[in-house]
Amino acid sequence: MSETGQRERWLAVIGGFASWLFAGVQMALMPVAARTASRELMGADFNDAQAGQWFAWYTVAFLLGGAAGGLLFGALGDRFGRARAMGWSVLTYSLLSGAGAFVETQPQLLTVRLLASLGIGGVWPNCMSLAAESWPNTSRPFLAGLLGCSSNLGVALMGAFGHVYPVTTGSWRTVMLWSAAPAIVGMFILWRVPESARWRQSRVAPAAKATAAPHAEVFRSPLLGRTLLGIALGTVPLLGAWGAGKWLFPWADSFSDRLGDGFKGTAQFLWGAGATIGSFFGGHLAGWLGRRASYFLISALSLAVNWSIFRFLTPASGSFLPAVFVLGLVSTLFFGWLPLYLPELFPTRARATGSGVSYNFGRIFSAAGVLGAGALMHAFGDFARVGMTVSLIYAVGMVVIWWAPDTGEKLSED
Repeated sequence: MSETGQRERWLAVIGGFASWLFAGVQMALMPVAARTASRELMGADFNDAQAGQWFAWYTVAFLLGGAAGGLLFGALGDRFGRARAMGWSVLTYSLLSGAGAFVETQPQLLTVRLLASLGIGGVWPNCMSLAAESWPNTSRPFLAGLLGCSSNLGVALMGAFGHVYPVTTGSWRTVMLWSAAPAIVGMFILWRVPESARWRQSRVAPAAKATAAPHAEVFRSPLLGRTLLGIALGTVPLLGAWGAGKWLFPWADSFSDRLGDGFKGTAQFLWGAGATIGSFFGGHLAGWLGRRASYFLISALSLAVNWSIFRFLTPASGSFLPAVFVLGLVSTLFFGWLPLYLPELFPTRARATGSGVSYNFGRIFSAAGVLGAGALMHAFGDFARVGMTVSLIYAVGMVVIWWAPDTGEKLSED
């Protein structure tokens, strides 16, 4: 390969890593800031049950906004190029997230987070498709792990920041303002990151001219079955993470009077540190054990760890923080697995669309589950009971995976 081609491949990885890294910072923002923002914005009406419902709504806004953004920017990526759509996505989540510093009410903050999440969702299908097309099959498990771990490294960075600079009623607006800084990354991607040669070739191939609407193609034969399977495989880890695991952080925040304002940041950092390791090795695990066996094992371990934390521990327990680290490691193995397997299901002409539909329709179904978790929180007033109940979704994953086709561990042909 020429020196120019090698440089283009590395620019694709660097751009994808940076865009998904700061998307991870965005994902981590509301789990540590939501309860604090609610305390200020609700004033004298604040209580944990109501704040928990608002946390559920913020999570739903992220999931639905991310789903819509994945569909929108995934289609733009197939039509105009993965790098362009990725850069536009980063600008969207950065600038709109920064606008959260100026809100005055909970509905305003909810709206801002919904719009910012369009960009978060738009990054995933484009950075994964760009990486998959820019590197040979022998490198893809490593790249899937590298890109999979980047968002969780962003979560860890947000947690470390929250430990050093606690997110309080006096500082959360400043934190929101700083979240606009990755707009610089978006400009760099638009300026320097090239499109993949494989995508450029697909635009002049007969298949590209015959397929005017990738969204329509993934919802009809012969791709429909694979799309539905991808949606199911994406829903399990997303609902498990956002409907169960993420409740650890407002739960930790509810102990701030006893454990300090920085405790939730510490918990988020440890979760993110474990998640960085787990998501990196998820792709490797899929290569070692096979796609089906690895997904089954990850599902079983995620169920066991989630349920055990919520059943037997509290944030004041001495083993809570080590258990949070383990949960981050285990439950995010999925996010190294998914970027390896989902692109394998679809041909080049519909790869970003198919991956985006699979992952982001998973977000839509997860949003419904999170609304259910919010209703449970209102009914129970107990973070632990919510977490135990919703974590049962991982048992579904242990069954669904056996319907997954054998992709031959390579990208589908056009």
